[in-house]
Amino acid sequence: MPSAVSVINATDTVPATPAYDTEEDASYFYDDLNPYGQWISVADYGPCWRPHGHNYYLEVTVAGVPDRTTGMAVDLADLDRTVGRCILEHVDHHQLEQAPPLAGVITTGEGLARAFWSTLATALPPAGLRRVVVQETAKNRFEYRGGEA
Repeated sequence: MPSAVSVINATDTVPATPAYDTEEDASYFYDDLNPYGQWISVADYGPCWRPHGHNYYLEVTVAGVPDRTTGMAVDLADLDRTVGRCILEHVDHHQLEQAPPLAGVITTGEGLARAFWSTLATALPPAGLRRVVVQETAKNRFEYRGGEA
C-alpha cells in the first residue's frame, strides 16, 4: 500500500493555508457610479444591484522554509495577526466600499481577491504569499496568485 506521507527536505518551502470567516455588506446601487466612474445598472449586476450582504470565506496561502528549531514554515499566530490587522478589522461587519484597503475597488469576488493580495503582499515577508481565495458561496470561489489581472 502506498504511503500517504510525503518527505519534506529542510530547504523545501511548505505552504500553509488558514481560513477566515468574514461578514461584510457589499452594496451595489442602480444608477450609481462604480469606483472607475462607470454607471452600474441592473444589466451589469442582475439581482446583485440591490444593497445586500455576504459572508465571505477568505483563504490565505503562504509558504516558507521550515525553521530548524521549531519545524514551522510559517508562524500561524503571526499570520493571523497580519490578516486581522490588514484585512479583517477593515471588512468584517463593515460596508466594503468604506474599507480603506478596498478604496477604488469594485467589490466583486475577483476584485476582493486582487485587493486582499495587494494589501497582504506588502505586509508579509517577501515571496511568502502564494494565493488568496475569496469564497462568496459554495459555488462562487475567486482565487488570485499575483501578477497582472
